[in-house]
Amino acid sequence: MSNNWNNWSGHVTANPRLIVSPADAGELGDLIRTAPGPVRVVGAGHSFTPLVKSEGTILSLEKFEGLVSHDTGRHQARVRAGTRLGPLMHILQGLGQGLPNMGDIDRQAIGGALGTATHGSGPTLGAYHTQLETVQIVDGLGKLREFTKAGDQDMIHAIGVALGAFGILSEVTLNNIATYRLRRRKWVLPIADMLRDFETMMAAHRSAEFYYIPFSGYAQFIASDLSDAAPTTRPPEEDEAGLRTLRRLRTALAWLPSLRRRLILGAVAKLPAEDYVQDWLNVYASDRQTKFNEMEYHLPYEEGPKVLAEIIALTERHFPEVYFPMEVRTVAPDEFWLSPFYKRPTCSIAIHHDAASDPQPFMRAAEPIFRRYGGRPHWGKMHSLKAADLKKLYPRWDDAMAVRRDIDPRNRFVSPYMAGLFGIEQ
Repeated sequence: MSNNWNNWSGHVTANPRLIVSPADAGELGDLIRTAPGPVRVVGAGHSFTPLVKSEGTILSLEKFEGLVSHDTGRHQARVRAGTRLGPLMHILQGLGQGLPNMGDIDRQAIGGALGTATHGSGPTLGAYHTQLETVQIVDGLGKLREFTKAGDQDMIHAIGVALGAFGILSEVTLNNIATYRLRRRKWVLPIADMLRDFETMMAAHRSAEFYYIPFSGYAQFIASDLSDAAPTTRPPEEDEAGLRTLRRLRTALAWLPSLRRRLILGAVAKLPAEDYVQDWLNVYASDRQTKFNEMEYHLPYEEGPKVLAEIIALTERHFPEVYFPMEVRTVAPDEFWLSPFYKRPTCSIAIHHDAASDPQPFMRAAEPIFRRYGGRPHWGKMHSLKAADLKKLYPRWDDAMAVRRDIDPRNRFVSPYMAGLFGIEQ
């Protein structure tokens, strides 16, 4: 009997022979050795690329959850790779620890977030994988292997962004920081001002990002800075209500752009400014209910404003059906071989398309702009690049592929999609 699987947005589907949830590393190793191949691993299914897709076996890490151990003095926590970010935040807060930064979705498993180089925003803040102290994996022969930052730094850098192909993560130790509070502010400004002052505004805060609202001419800027003030009430989220309004205007006025722009501008002008203080775990994440598909490219920092201006022009000239805001963030450089932020300060631009309709025409039109400026794609978000393209973007590509072959000599983790990504003949 076949099994059915789909990712969060429903865009990626699979009919593997087996979907199974091993309970521990021993059972995971047995399955890697004996289950129908190719063997792919799933956390929360929040990737938009076919990383999980397999006609063989999909291994769920849903039983690999919770805290293993912690070190109070070093602010370290060892956790199982299937632990979702939402519960992880509360575990860490109870230990007096905090993640240094987060994205705006907390549904992912930490293993998936690490494996796809998921990130938050801040010019001095790295993605989740930069917190790795130890990595425990089960390799392609079913053997349990562990690497430490102190003794195996090259291996940590090689497998820290793993795409489920450099062994299956079972446990990781994260370097965190002491729990903290943030002052979060949000306000609206003209996109022309935002693009002109991009570097100054993004560098002025510990964490800053902004959303451009298509067909509005305005951006919503979000700044977060450390604070010792007492907590205040976080305002209720209006994002889903705002999306419904934008979708209604899109549907009714797609071919009356001037009226649509005026009405959207009126709605944006009414958005209240926000200013509150809360513990870190009550600040970063938002409740995303409206399903979408997403493309995100990581660009040289200085190219960000120019690229965004071109993406906006493309969207507003040719894609009136698009209504999701575009998200712009910054990420600090790191040393991980397959990290999109490898040795490069980064501006990340994410575009979204309603999951109810085909995203491909919009994504195909936007991707050449990102690529023209040296963009590296988010591993978990839509892109069309293959091994020959990726090798040009990653200086340690060949080294990473050699490590992959050592960890998975029988290509147990290599699906057709992964073979195209890595240039592996099947």
